[in-house]
Amino acid sequence: EVRVETKLGVPDWERMTPQTIILDIEIGMPHSRSCQTDAIEDTIDYGKVVARIRETLKEHSFKLVEALAEHVCQLILNEFETPWVRIKVAKPGILPGLKALGVIIERNKA
Repeated sequence: EVRVETKLGVPDWERMTPQTIILDIEIGMPHSRSCQTDAIEDTIDYGKVVARIRETLKEHSFKLVEALAEHVCQLILNEFETPWVRIKVAKPGILPGLKALGVIIERNKA
């Protein structure tokens, strides 16, 4: 679970101030070499993935949770050597009585 700040919401006023969203990210292993070598250079550096997500979500705003999820999926697929990615995006406190509401998407490298 990664908490990040971004501007998200359909009404303009909702995108005026960054808000916290929650991402659950699953990334497919590009190959099994790292399982044998136990070396970070043979796998995806998850710290770099999270840093890129934080950076891009500071730069962009989104009306829809779906668009944000697609943006993050494409970023991971295009910038890191992974065959697939699955992302759950949750926006806490969106409606009274709800802890969070969001979407899950999975994309494969073409």
